[in-house]
Amino acid sequence: MMFLACCYNDPDMLIDPETIYPTRADCTDAPKSRFKPMPRRTLSPRRWKLLFNEEGCLDAAGMIMRVQRGGVHPNIKGEVWEYLLGCYDPKSTTEQRNQLRQQRRLEYEKLKTKCREMDTTVGSGRVITMPVITEDGQPIEDPNSTGEQQTNNGPLTKEVIQWKLLLHQIGLDVNRTDRTLVYYESQENLARLWDILTVYAWVDTDIGYCQGMSDLCSPISIILEHEADAFWCFERLMRRVLMWSMEYNPGFFSMLESNSGPPNEKDENTLKQCGKFERKKLQAAKQEEQIPLSVFVVASVIEARNKRLLGEAKGLDDVVKILNEITGSLDAKKACRGALTIQEKYLTTVKAS
Repeated sequence: MMFLACCYNDPDMLIDPETIYPTRADCTDAPKSRFKPMPRRTLSPRRWKLLFNEEGCLDAAGMIMRVQRGGVHPNIKGEVWEYLLGCYDPKSTTEQRNQLRQQRRLEYEKLKTKCREMDTTVGSGRVITMPVITEDGQPIEDPNSTGEQQTNNGPLTKEVIQWKLLLHQIGLDVNRTDRTLVYYESQENLARLWDILTVYAWVDTDIGYCQGMSDLCSPISIILEHEADAFWCFERLMRRVLMWSMEYNPGFFSMLESNSGPPNEKDENTLKQCGKFERKKLQAAKQEEQIPLSVFVVASVIEARNKRLLGEAKGLDDVVKILNEITGSLDAKKACRGALTIQEKYLTTVKAS
């Protein structure tokens, strides 16, 4: 299929969006791609290269303008997303990014090796879908085991038990994720997604794994060729997705990477570099007790369906059914805006009291 060939001479734009991430033939009800390449609007591979100067520094403003106006060409989505999610400082040079990328890949391999020492399924090309231990840390024999034993030196620590209890939950979700895509007909690709999520669950013990994280990780795993790059992109997504979806600020990268804590409120120069939403988050970080923004997002979604819940729900089952219908139709931008409104009301009330 040819798109806009008569008025646009960039061959990269002559694509059929449906061929980029093909769906299985038996999935006739799969949603169609909404992406359509637009001349002089979509960020194409050619335009993407022109956004970098001789040292490799990125024109972040130009990137954002293109992304907002016409989206990103599928062939460069992985590279662009790494910047949008804060993996790289737009002001960094090509050499600096190459060094950082190599460091991260080595770090990921160390993390994955550590996870494999705790359970040999990690990195094996297989996915765990049955519990491997009890809640008190006792091993559960897998009837489908190939005979390979997990490494275990004495009693398991609390952290290891917590991690192992998540493995089959991750596997069950992975096997349900984006099943309409031909990509996931490959066991190797399923295992790759599972590996990324299991390593993340070990790295971030506060979050571990929650249902739905596989849906967030899946597109990243698909568009980024190297598994380690996909992992760090997902790690940045988990830290920043709500914040960056509201206001992107290239100068905020160095502040988020710093281990010195949030900037001092009196440092006006630092705060002025941030957007309105970012300033509120940095200032709120000084408070001893905080409510995660995700709580306000949930409140926003529920509030949007308040009338239906009150009118139709006669019990918990009805509530769950109504909320489940949100899947695939949630307006993320609207939900985030609603969350900020609710959060602002909350902060105003707390400050007044």
